[in-house]
Amino acid sequence: MGVILKTSKLNKSFKSGTQEQQVLKNLDIEFYEEDFTVIMGASGAGKSTLLYALSGMDRPTSGAIRFFDAEIADLNNDKLAVFRRKNCGFVFQQMFLLENMSILDNILASGYLVSGDKKAIVANAKELLQKVGLTEMIWRKFPTQLSGGENQRAAIVRALINKPRVVFADEPTGALNSASGNAVLDVLTDINSDGQSIIMVTHDLHSARRGKRIIYIKDGVIGGECNLGKYVSGDKSRHEKLQSFLSEMGW
Repeated sequence: MGVILKTSKLNKSFKSGTQEQQVLKNLDIEFYEEDFTVIMGASGAGKSTLLYALSGMDRPTSGAIRFFDAEIADLNNDKLAVFRRKNCGFVFQQMFLLENMSILDNILASGYLVSGDKKAIVANAKELLQKVGLTEMIWRKFPTQLSGGENQRAAIVRALINKPRVVFADEPTGALNSASGNAVLDVLTDINSDGQSIIMVTHDLHSARRGKRIIYIKDGVIGGECNLGKYVSGDKSRHEKLQSFLSEMGW
């Protein structure tokens, strides 16, 4: 697998009055194509800050972020917005679906921002909706008419509609019950099996087990990493390996 993302001496600081807090500290890290990478760590360790920097949603204080052949830290705001639309899909804990638009229209609106081929976008949206288990009777419903799990699966389709190179997920099951969360995790596992690169932040052990590679962030630096390999349902050794690794990290 080739390198899809690479950081070099990545730093991120936040100022509050006269105080400055350094959240990311000289991070050198690589992410790979078709991988399912999970970023874990204690609250405030810098997990989401790293995710937003990697995806171009936030700028680092210093350092480099190379996305394939593009140095995204150097892009201006307009070019960065175009870059994100073409290369990145986003799934958040809150779905951010527009309540006055149907599920299908929410997805199509994102697709139309990148492609002028409306017929192809509609066909792709319907195929993806079926793939994540959202039947045709749901497509014209509004987000307020659906469950949290259904909305999150729709949000995943929205993230996939422009065929992104990487899907970034920030606590995608954090607002869901266990059944809905499992359905969302099944979708993420399936699209990764099809070759989709995923970088996910989570504090949830159950969600983290779906990843192939676990990176642990501690006080803004890489504490360690663990390779779990391909997810296999019911594999107890996978759970034990992850728990042992996290225990070593002081989680």
